[in-house]
Amino acid sequence: MPRTTPHRPFRLALLAAATLLGACGGGREDDDAPPARATIVIAQQVGQATRAQIDAGTSASGAQALTGAARCDVTVRYVHYITRDPLGAPTTASAGVLVPTGSDGACTGERPVVLYAHGTSTSRSKNMAAVSTDGEAALVMAMYAAQGFIVVAPNYQGYERSSLTYHPYLNAEAQALDMVDALRAAKAHITDSGSTTQASSKLLLTGYSQGGHVAMATHKVIERDHAGEFTVTATAALSGPYNLVGMNDAVTATGGTVNAGATLFAPLLLTSYQRAYGGMYGQPTDAYQSPWATTIEGLLPSDDSVSTLIAAGKLPADPTFTALWGSGGLLTDGFRAAYAGSAFRRALQANTLLGWTPRRPMALCGGAGDPSVFWALNAPAVQADFATRGVSVPAWDLESAPATSDATHPVYAGFAQAKAATAAAAVAAGATDGGQAAVRSAYHGTLVPPFCNALARGYFQQVLAAGL
Repeated sequence: MPRTTPHRPFRLALLAAATLLGACGGGREDDDAPPARATIVIAQQVGQATRAQIDAGTSASGAQALTGAARCDVTVRYVHYITRDPLGAPTTASAGVLVPTGSDGACTGERPVVLYAHGTSTSRSKNMAAVSTDGEAALVMAMYAAQGFIVVAPNYQGYERSSLTYHPYLNAEAQALDMVDALRAAKAHITDSGSTTQASSKLLLTGYSQGGHVAMATHKVIERDHAGEFTVTATAALSGPYNLVGMNDAVTATGGTVNAGATLFAPLLLTSYQRAYGGMYGQPTDAYQSPWATTIEGLLPSDDSVSTLIAAGKLPADPTFTALWGSGGLLTDGFRAAYAGSAFRRALQANTLLGWTPRRPMALCGGAGDPSVFWALNAPAVQADFATRGVSVPAWDLESAPATSDATHPVYAGFAQAKAATAAAAVAAGATDGGQAAVRSAYHGTLVPPFCNALARGYFQQVLAAGL
C-alpha cells in the first residue's frame, strides 16, 4: 500500500531520537539503537506540474530551447529522513523527489534516476521540492523529470527542516553519505507510493557548483562503499571545486585572485570544517576580522537574505563578494600567513577529489570565464590526475565550441548568445564597460547552469543508449 505521512507522534519520536541520541556521549548496552540511516520521517506528495505548466515556465525563462518541450507531467514528492552528521551522530535531512508521469512511454514504468546535488545556497529554507519558487529546482524538473528521468534532489544537512544546526559544506564524505541516504529514502517512498513510475537500476549523478563536488564525491563513495547496493551508470559534474586545495592555494597566495563569492563561501567552509574536524582556529578572531568575528560562526545558511546580513553589518558590503583580505576584509592577515601549514589546508586536501579512480563513465562541464569556481584549476586537474591511471574524462568548456558538425555545437552557440544578450542589456541600461561586469555577475549562477545541464542530459542519454 502507499506510504502516507507518518502520524505526528511517530514523527516527533523519530526527530527526538535523532536529536537526543546525537547529543549523548554513550549509554548502557541495552539503550535503544539510533534510527537506521534513510529511515523515513515524512514522505508525501506536495505538488503536481503539468506539461503545459512546465512549458509555460521554460518559455517565459527562455530555457525551452535547451530543455525541450515537456514530455511528461511531474509529480512532486518530498522525503524527510534520518541520516548521520559528520561525527556519525543521527540527524535529519530532506529531499525533493520529482517523478515523471503520463501516457508517453518515457513517463511510466521503470525510469532512470538522476541524483542531483544543488549549488551553494545561503538560504536555510532551500528546498528542491519547491519547483514553483526555486529556480534551480524548476530547471532540474524541466531538464530531467519532464523528459522521463526520476530526480532525487537532496536539500542537504543544515537546510530546510534538517535538525543539524550547520551545513557540512564541501565535506566530501558527509555529503556523499547524505546523498546515499536521500536516494534510499526516495526510492522507498516511490515504491510505497504505488506510482506506475518506478526507479530502475540506472543511476546518474550530477550537480552544479558545490553540487559538482558533491556529485563526484558521491560517485567515489558509492563505488567504494555501496557497490553491492547501487551501480553508478554515469556522472556529469558541473562547475565544481574538485581541486579544493589547489584553488584555495591560489586564492590565498599573495597577489592571488579572489574568486567571486568568496566572502560567502569562506564562512560556510570554515564552520563546516571547524565542526567536523576542529582546529581551524582557536577562536573566531584568529580567522575573522572585526566586526565579523562576533557573529560569523553559524551565520550561513541563514533565514535572512544576504542583503539583510550586509545591512546588519554581519558581512562585508562588497557587491562582488571578494573582500576576503586586507582592510575591511573578512579574514585576518594572520590566518592567511599561517595557511600553508594550517589545519584548514589539511582539511581542504582531505576533501580534494583527486587520487581516486572512477570505474564508471564521468564527464565535466563548466566555463573558462567562471569567476567563482576557476575552471583552469579544477577540470584540467581532474583530467590530468585520472589520466595517470588510464581514465579519460571529457571536459566541456562552454567557451570552446566544437566544430559546427558536432551535435553539441548549438549548446555552445546558445551560451555565446546568452552572454552577448546579458552584456547588451547592461549596456542598454547604462553600463559603460561593454556589459563585462554584468556577464561576470551572471556567469556562474545564471548563465552556465542551463547549458551544462543540457550537455549533461545529452551525455546521460548517450550512455544509456549505448548500454554502458
